[in-house]
Amino acid sequence: MLLPARTAVLNYLYGVENADIAQIMEALKPLYGGERQFTKDRYMDHVMSLEANGMVNLCSYDLDQNGELRMRYEINDDGRYAVDKYVDKKYRK
Repeated sequence: MLLPARTAVLNYLYGVENADIAQIMEALKPLYGGERQFTKDRYMDHVMSLEANGMVNLCSYDLDQNGELRMRYEINDDGRYAVDKYVDKKYRK
């Protein structure tokens, strides 16, 4: 059984210092890559929703080698609390 995609994004950020959308998607691709919703736009929506709900923070941004905006996010204390409370330890890295 897989975690819901948005919860999986939060769970991934729990185990790293920070990450951008490409890094998040690369990490989750083995489990979620075959899903129709596995798109950059959808995963950006997941991260922005987590930010709007106070679970992650935008920590930096820059342009990648293609000139596209790259935003890096980090989990905050509220996000860590949510993972600790709602995500079973077998899913944590």
